[in-house]
Amino acid sequence: MREEHVKWIMLALAALTIMGSYYTYDSIAPVAGLLRDERGFTQSQIGLLNAVFNLPNIALALIGGILIDRIGAAKAILIAAVICTIGATLTAVGEPYGLMLVGRLLFGLGNETLYIALLVGIAQWFHLGGGALAIALFFSMARVGSYSADKSTSWFADVYAQGWQAPLWLAAGLTATGVITAVLYFMIDKKLPHLRAVGQKSERFRLKDLTGFSRSFWYILWLNVLFASVFFPFRSTFSIQYFMDVKGMNLADAGTANSYVFVAAIFATPLFGLLADRIGLRASLLTFAAALMPLTFILLAATDYGLWVTTILMGLSFSVIPAVIWPSTAMLVEKHRVGTAFGLINMIQSLGLAAANYGAGHLNDLFNAGPENPEGYDAMLLMFALLSLIAFISTVLLLFRERRQPGKGIEAREILQSDVSLQRH
Repeated sequence: MREEHVKWIMLALAALTIMGSYYTYDSIAPVAGLLRDERGFTQSQIGLLNAVFNLPNIALALIGGILIDRIGAAKAILIAAVICTIGATLTAVGEPYGLMLVGRLLFGLGNETLYIALLVGIAQWFHLGGGALAIALFFSMARVGSYSADKSTSWFADVYAQGWQAPLWLAAGLTATGVITAVLYFMIDKKLPHLRAVGQKSERFRLKDLTGFSRSFWYILWLNVLFASVFFPFRSTFSIQYFMDVKGMNLADAGTANSYVFVAAIFATPLFGLLADRIGLRASLLTFAAALMPLTFILLAATDYGLWVTTILMGLSFSVIPAVIWPSTAMLVEKHRVGTAFGLINMIQSLGLAAANYGAGHLNDLFNAGPENPEGYDAMLLMFALLSLIAFISTVLLLFRERRQPGKGIEAREILQSDVSLQRH
């Protein structure tokens, strides 16, 4: 095996590991209507299935990041993949409702650690350059998983015809394939550790260490938290129900409409990652992408434009933000604290996701949203529009700060590790 090829093999294994996990995360939206009709679930109960996914990570995402820094990304990836599979299996068993919640909770615990560990691993293998493109390609494959979950309503129509449980068993099986790729990743990483970057051993963690990050890091953190709290609760929990109840679509067509988001993201994410590597201007790209989200929900609520317009806009936003945020974060912190930084972001993000998922479901129940009252969804759309507007404001503040340091920071084509110390005020 030629050394220059190893990092691309590791990237491929990382992408395959996360793909099944993303399919499983997005498996709730396609079965939401079946859970409502066959099991009598309320909108709040459906929202809670994805809210509980994030609950353990409010406390444990940061711990997971610190643990990754100490035990290594490869070992953490393997452990997390196994936990994901157990959680997906319990979700598929699904009865009683409490067991389903436990399954989603375990899946969330494993998935967030898996996500952080894979990002850290990619940053280590691509430490000599090309990190934004690598992470963008990684996210593109993750979007394939989400796209497949949406399209499963038509691809596997016979499975959905069997009721709510069969699609969740399909998701559990795909999650299990991630264990195989995680094992391969671990074996190669153990054999060729000299080819990746390893920062100095992290010191014993202290709470005051969390105050040592730059102001730019905190702007990026809040952008990520708010963006995720808008995008995932809508697209992965309520969008298909919304398309069916408000736009009059059947299940297969609603799943296809939802998949347009990832059609855009699959192809556009690597392009934006490559662009960020080539020209920099990362804060500018984030500002552009964040501006698209409030526009998306305004158009969705106030116009009769075809869904392809709003979903493509959402897909473009989703193509830029993850592809640019994570490499930018890695640039702004010391190498041995990347896992901690990623964990901190995901900890606060998990709180936002849990609150937004449950809050959106509660608003839908409060205003009796459903096929008989499609206007009941307006409150949920307003909530998402306001959150996305605040996210946009965060990117504007980030852009102003980064523009004040020409040739440095994440607007520059490259950032030197020594630049980090200049930004800690």
